[in-house]
Amino acid sequence: MSKKRPNFIVIMTDQHRADYLGCAGHPLVKTPAIDSLAARGTRFTRFYVSSPVCMPNRATYMTGRLPAVNGARGNGMPLSLQVNTFVDLLRSKGYRTTLVGKCHLMTMTDHPAMWKPQIPEGLEAPQGDFAEAVKPWAPDSVYDQENEANWARDPDWKLRMPFYGFERVHLCTGHGDQVSGEYLHWLKSKGQDPAKITGPKNALGADVNCPQAWRTAVPEELYPTRYIQEHSLQVLDEHAREHKDDPFFLMMSFPDPHHPFTPPGKYWNMYSPEQVTLPPNFYARPDDIGGPVDSAIHMHEEKGYDPERTMSFLHLNERQAREAIALTCGMITMIDDAVSVVLDRLKTLGMDQETVVVFTADHGDYLGDKGIALKGPLHLNSIVNVPFIWADPAQPVAKTCDAISGTIDISSTVLARAGLAGFHGMQGRSLLPEAATGRDHGPGVHLIDEESQRPNFGYPAPVKLRTMIAGDWRITLYEYAPHCEMYNLKNDPDENHNLWNHPDYLQTRAELLERMVRASIHALDASPAPRRRA
Repeated sequence: MSKKRPNFIVIMTDQHRADYLGCAGHPLVKTPAIDSLAARGTRFTRFYVSSPVCMPNRATYMTGRLPAVNGARGNGMPLSLQVNTFVDLLRSKGYRTTLVGKCHLMTMTDHPAMWKPQIPEGLEAPQGDFAEAVKPWAPDSVYDQENEANWARDPDWKLRMPFYGFERVHLCTGHGDQVSGEYLHWLKSKGQDPAKITGPKNALGADVNCPQAWRTAVPEELYPTRYIQEHSLQVLDEHAREHKDDPFFLMMSFPDPHHPFTPPGKYWNMYSPEQVTLPPNFYARPDDIGGPVDSAIHMHEEKGYDPERTMSFLHLNERQAREAIALTCGMITMIDDAVSVVLDRLKTLGMDQETVVVFTADHGDYLGDKGIALKGPLHLNSIVNVPFIWADPAQPVAKTCDAISGTIDISSTVLARAGLAGFHGMQGRSLLPEAATGRDHGPGVHLIDEESQRPNFGYPAPVKLRTMIAGDWRITLYEYAPHCEMYNLKNDPDENHNLWNHPDYLQTRAELLERMVRASIHALDASPAPRRRA
């Protein structure tokens, strides 16, 4: 086909909050390449996830549908291979589609689920195809393709293509220096034994106190970030050489700056903990939210949760928080250096003026807010607000946009720029009008869901919660919590003053609850379309 549609590069980081970029005003981290995208594109300042954990938000990115609708409601719940993705649509219209890096639309480990459906006593459980609401459910092997054990036991292991619309995948699974997938085979091809250079047992000497932080023995040039850089360059070179008449869609998906905190080489001590200013809410326990945070800390202590292994959240002292922030900045700058190399190659190949470049992240990290790090069922701005930069060389753009928008809108925006309509049932909207004008053309409301397999924050059962961002407000309701949350994000950006039960804001609360119910009704699945009148 003749080249009539733009190319796309979507750069996604993992566990990267919106304010950790130079262009967002961060006082420490240096990100000149990403800043250059913001300088020639639009940086969205109020861009939110649909769920603040990996799998459900990545599934929302791929489908333009909320987690409760696309089926990947939480980590450990794979995105069905029966669903359509926007990458499927691009591929159907002649795009060359490639993923380099982390996918995480399927589970990556052998760990069993933390709960199973409960069968009432005295009743016989349904079997086989009748165990779930939809039949037939594919066997586990179909959704085990990202399991890192596959690469450990089979040097020839390959994903089944196309994979969620990608016709080629160079896969990374895991985080930090403990990445597996095809990266593991690449590392071995470089003459390295991963068992001898990765992980804390092989760490180089370093005075560090932060849990899940070690000075990796993996050289800079062999770290996963460089793997993604190298393979992205190969994709661009091959495209320019062999497929220049076709448009391409390249997703560069970095496992960093997700914990463990293991920036290699010079990036380890690029930023000093002494340079770090702790968040102003480091010691804050916001009104009645302090109880759950403290309960979670005590629960971890009572159950003996290992801070070196937890994926949920960490309680940090000042030194540990400063170290976590400094090391995170090192990982981000290494990503920025990789982005710089790829952007330079894009220009050298003469494809920069026909390629839209997007930068975003799958969710954020507390990184010291309320004295905790990582993520969990407390929807602070630091984990739900992520970067989004839209850099389009062929379209006029506003420099910044404060439209309330989110991950759910990326697919519709890319498709619209390619001149394509989305499939029926997509719930996001195109942000092209926002990018052009800087004004919000949407409903001004964004829903965020979370469903966890584990109890947390002192709750008796796995946590479910829903958040709504509307105007200056965030409200959050928990399934089991005795409290709710309501913050004015304009007057209280550190979210220290919960106004849910404040007598002066009861009318505001009622209005926000009505708005949340209406937004929830609007979010009901519209697919499939009706075939006839009844």
